[in-house]
Amino acid sequence: MGMQEKINELLSLRTQAKLGGGEKRIEKQHQQGKFTARERINMLLDEGSFEEFDMFVRHRCTNFGMDKDSYPGDGVVTGYGSIDGRLVFVFAQDFTTYGGSLSETQAAKICKVLDQAMKVGAPVIGINDSGGARIQEGVNSLGGYAEIFKRNILASGVIPQISAIFGPCAGGAVYSPALTDFIMMVKNTSYMFLTGPKVVKTVTGEDVTTENLGGTTVHASKSGVAQLIAQTEEEGIAQLRRLLSYLPSNNMETAPDTVCNDPIERIENRLNELIPDNPNKPYDVKEVICLLTDNGEFFEIATNYAKNIVVGFARMGGMSVGVVANQPSHMAGVLDINASRKGARFVRFCDAFNIPLVTLVDVPGFLPGTGQEYGGVIVHGAKLLYAYGEATVPKVTVTLRKSYGGSHIVMSCKQLRGDINYAWPTAEIAVMGAEGAVEVLYAKEIAAETDPQKQAEAFLAKKEEYNNLFCNPYTAAKFGYIDDVIEPRNTRYRVIKALRCLQTKRQENPAKKHDNIPL
Repeated sequence: MGMQEKINELLSLRTQAKLGGGEKRIEKQHQQGKFTARERINMLLDEGSFEEFDMFVRHRCTNFGMDKDSYPGDGVVTGYGSIDGRLVFVFAQDFTTYGGSLSETQAAKICKVLDQAMKVGAPVIGINDSGGARIQEGVNSLGGYAEIFKRNILASGVIPQISAIFGPCAGGAVYSPALTDFIMMVKNTSYMFLTGPKVVKTVTGEDVTTENLGGTTVHASKSGVAQLIAQTEEEGIAQLRRLLSYLPSNNMETAPDTVCNDPIERIENRLNELIPDNPNKPYDVKEVICLLTDNGEFFEIATNYAKNIVVGFARMGGMSVGVVANQPSHMAGVLDINASRKGARFVRFCDAFNIPLVTLVDVPGFLPGTGQEYGGVIVHGAKLLYAYGEATVPKVTVTLRKSYGGSHIVMSCKQLRGDINYAWPTAEIAVMGAEGAVEVLYAKEIAAETDPQKQAEAFLAKKEEYNNLFCNPYTAAKFGYIDDVIEPRNTRYRVIKALRCLQTKRQENPAKKHDNIPL
């Protein structure tokens, strides 16, 4: 065979590999409102940047007649390319080939991508669209999953790992995404669960649909498993590209700076009037965030889960920052189990990848009740406390309004190594609100009044006295727990100046094998 014949053979094999499971199955994928693995990769990466690995890999299984049926690529497309010119590794399961099911050889392809990404320090994006383990391969398929999980674990905190669920993801397959930093799902076409509706029915007797068991709404709002939700795959891929722009390539780097065309000294008079005079009235903290950030941009994470806390990425003065803020317009901004978990996870991610933290505080306390206590709010609340305490990235905190008791401590206070802590004049920093404090401090004195009218007057007088003493930022400032009380409209400038001052911050935790966060 001459050179030209050999080249023709190569081109023929490439054409075959690019068709995956063939035209009919590609057509079926499109009819379900889904793109193919290759189409997804081409949309995700910069045009012409994709370099593929292992196009000619085939499975080695001979059970159940599998030796008579094989496709090049074996159900996953792998390789590397760039997003906005930055190196990224990708794998995308191909549902047109064996339903994207995981074989020993498919796992080896995914592991190769993870190993290469770790070698060079680049993010990995995995696109999941798979019927699960390839049953014909039995334990070899399970071993393949475990090999992937091992690499996800070792890569955690070293390179960003992002999972996009663009189809089914069930059984053991869910654990690779669960080990990564962010999970994205697409409405109507993707789902995740450990055991499907049929097994649930057999074991528990529950009748449940695929959507109600593991659809996007469930994981975005109830379980918190998925942090990003898209209406379409195109929207999802645009979100993945945007997310990556805020992140460094690995834990030894910082996120790329951008040119800031929004004046850092921009005055925002709206901030001076945003907090209601009545401390029990809500406002939307997202409005505060968008008035502070470059061009009002904010990339929120886990939007529909634990809405009492808001987390996400933004830029301030061109720098990428992680924002954590209590949300007074949902449950009065109170902290509970879910909010603590959501906040802690985000804080730890930012700390692992050298992204400074900006914390906006308006928190009345932890949610009381048996539901929270039985659910372990003590341990879950401690996660947020722990995350802030161990974080060594620059931490700038602004107390907008309430900051009471234990919830004051966990929201990046000075003693948890907050670097620069500001407060607005509306800040109330105290052990508890005036009402509760007066009931504890002056209960006997007030009860001694026999006339109900005089009792009420005494209570109001003591409440005002307590408010004047503690429900302001100046007591905390007196002890140096607040570095400055600032005019709200100047907050953007003061925070960016603080972040710039902290750019050379160096702080290390004691040497240890690893910590034991209260899980």
